[in-house]
Amino acid sequence: MKVLLVNGSPRTNGCTFTALSEVAKTLQEEGIETEIFSLGAKPVQDCVACGKCAQLKKCVFDDVVNELIEKAKGADGFVFGSPVYYAHPSGRVQSALDRAFYAGKYAFAGKPGAAVVSARRGGTAASFDVLNKYFGISCMPVVSSTYWNMVYGNTPEEVRRDEEGMQTMRNLGRNMAYLLKCMEAGKAAGIAAPAMETAAKTNVIR
Repeated sequence: MKVLLVNGSPRTNGCTFTALSEVAKTLQEEGIETEIFSLGAKPVQDCVACGKCAQLKKCVFDDVVNELIEKAKGADGFVFGSPVYYAHPSGRVQSALDRAFYAGKYAFAGKPGAAVVSARRGGTAASFDVLNKYFGISCMPVVSSTYWNMVYGNTPEEVRRDEEGMQTMRNLGRNMAYLLKCMEAGKAAGIAAPAMETAAKTNVIR
């Protein structure tokens, strides 16, 4: 079993990475393989609703988003991390997830997901809420912890001193590992994943 942790910060080893690393460390202690995938510092194109991904099964813009989709295919669970910018996730992670879920929803559907946000002070609750929306639209079980999945600090060292935040990250890792093991045990016992109906899209205005 493997969990892909996506770092939506342009800083490869910054505060968001510090939080994700604590989750990854706990997952590894529980026998779960992990990989932290950084979206990097290059600009990420927003979705332009061209619809080409329906045929291609990937985004028409061949960049880090298609790398993410490919990695998602081999993952059993996900943790998406982002810094807080003006009380919302980074534009980078939002553009990447918009395109990844639109073009590669099949790679995420039915797999557990969790969001992690990092802030110096405020905006965490709103940012956390945005990231959790991706799970609810993709039939993904949402993994929780003993507090909302957020850490505070202006530097990685400050984040490490956020004792409650670090504890929340560790408990998140344990809960993710537990759910993955339960799902694996269910498969072994012959319990199939729920069958989804064909999408029925109803326009509000006709």
